[in-house]
Amino acid sequence: MDIQSALFYVFSAVLLFAAFRVITARAPVYAVLYLVLAFFNAACVWMLLRAEFLAISLVLVYVGAVMVLFLFVVMMLDINVEELRRGFTRFAWLGWITAFVVIAQIVGVVWFKGLGVDATKGMAPLPADYSNTKALGAVLYTEYVYVFELAAVLLLVAIVASI
Repeated sequence: MDIQSALFYVFSAVLLFAAFRVITARAPVYAVLYLVLAFFNAACVWMLLRAEFLAISLVLVYVGAVMVLFLFVVMMLDINVEELRRGFTRFAWLGWITAFVVIAQIVGVVWFKGLGVDATKGMAPLPADYSNTKALGAVLYTEYVYVFELAAVLLLVAIVASI
């Protein structure tokens, strides 16, 4: 096993542990901190897949902004956890259905992989100097420049309106 596969399994195991702890943590602050850990490990997996732009944007946007906001909201609000736990079993059936669907998908992927179906066989190898950030920037600023500028103007209007 090469180092990249070993790192993938380590980051994935920590990601699964952190995601499990997000939904099982008793204190909301701990749940938010485990979510930060899950996002960092997801970014590490993205880095291993050579999707640097997605990894950095995951860290900057979710961990840097959204998770700080979540943490402050959770810490500033006085959440009555006992009252929330009383109605928890009312939606347990939806959680079980979702868990069953996710497990069925994972088993299906592993089963098809065992049959010899490999979706990665047709991928062409990327050159050594390839940068997906550069390719994404080239597409954004050539083909989608007007949509990109429209999104920037809408965000500017939203910022001005919120201030």
